[in-house]
Amino acid sequence: MRRFILQRLASIVVTLWLLATIVFMLVNVLPGNVGRQILGPFAPQVEVDAFNARLGTDKPLLEQYFQSIKRIFTLDFGDSYQSGSDVLDIILPALGRSGKLALLAFIITIPISIAAGVYAARRQDKFADRVIVNAGLASSSIPEFVTAALLLSVFAVHWKLGKAFANPPEGTSLIGQLEYLLLPALAMVFAYFGYIARMTRAGVISSLMADYTRTATMKGLSSKQVMRRHVLRNALAPTITVISVQIGYLIGGIIGVEKVFNYAGLGSTMLSAVGAKDIPVLQGAVLLVGIVYMLSTLLADLLIAYLNPRVRLEAKR
Repeated sequence: MRRFILQRLASIVVTLWLLATIVFMLVNVLPGNVGRQILGPFAPQVEVDAFNARLGTDKPLLEQYFQSIKRIFTLDFGDSYQSGSDVLDIILPALGRSGKLALLAFIITIPISIAAGVYAARRQDKFADRVIVNAGLASSSIPEFVTAALLLSVFAVHWKLGKAFANPPEGTSLIGQLEYLLLPALAMVFAYFGYIARMTRAGVISSLMADYTRTATMKGLSSKQVMRRHVLRNALAPTITVISVQIGYLIGGIIGVEKVFNYAGLGSTMLSAVGAKDIPVLQGAVLLVGIVYMLSTLLADLLIAYLNPRVRLEAKR
């Protein structure tokens, strides 16, 4: 297990380095003068040059690149071009708000999706199985912002259930915040129910047909014991992988839902940084999403290795 963890950590370091390099190349390959873009077309050239010197954007690209790579390990992304505030002071609270919304969505989605996938697998090709599969396909094919707009219109506007704006007032209790976050969380539940349920269904069907399941049944174990000890332990590995991938996507990819419900999360912060050409905030947010994604996949790998020792044995080879 120690060697397995070290291999995953080394992979995370390499992946973050590649991500930082790609972000740096995309930002610096675009033409334009940062100081001129921020100060405007009528600012004196002297002020523009002084602004670029203060930001360090007038330095050679190679020096800027090494500074960008250094920021990964020091988590010092500099100051925002627009507000002058420390980038971490901007993106960490936004990450916390997005994480809160994503956590609520997963608390609702994961048990419902896994239960539906197991239920459908045990009734393969029957009416209930077709209903769950088709419902999952339909829900996952609709973009999140469309589902969010429908929920907002139907529940918050017409039925007066839930809040049209997801930002709770300062001092709102944790229970009180649920009223504000429930509708945007449900929009993401509809989007990801199908992925998780169908992956669980496929894994359970494969495990039910495996030799070890037939052997466990012939040994006299009850159906519940077979499901708990043998089927689910092996069937949930691909489901865990899908969930870990969706965590990283949810943190940085829920811009549409956040905009519909006017929620100040990390997705909205990234979108605002793009519009304002606030490169340090954009770089910091992208790298932070990458770190969250890598950590979630690492936890998923560890959980899969714990459930299935064969993964650890393959890693040793």
